[in-house]
Amino acid sequence: MTIDVLGIDLAKNVFQLHGVDRKGNAVFKRRVMRDQLLSVIAGIEPCTVAIEACTGAFCWARQFEELGHKVKIVSPQYVKPFVKLWRGEHNRTNHEVPIMRRNAA
Repeated sequence: MTIDVLGIDLAKNVFQLHGVDRKGNAVFKRRVMRDQLLSVIAGIEPCTVAIEACTGAFCWARQFEELGHKVKIVSPQYVKPFVKLWRGEHNRTNHEVPIMRRNAA
């Protein structure tokens, strides 16, 4: 399993992780509790981590970078289309992955 981009939905207690490979295929999906997040991220080989800009994003970004990941903080205006596309399901379609890559790059 080689993750190219890992998207993390930051929340208070439960985080959604979604990783895609270079071809855009979903290779990692997981719900993680707050106390488990860093250990799960540490177990993933270094990749690009995309997170939405929010109050806690910069704190999390520093911790992910210490683990060797490259962090891209995405402006909320670019994240909003994903929320609309995800409504009711957490399955990425082929057209969503290039959008995430473009905004995270």
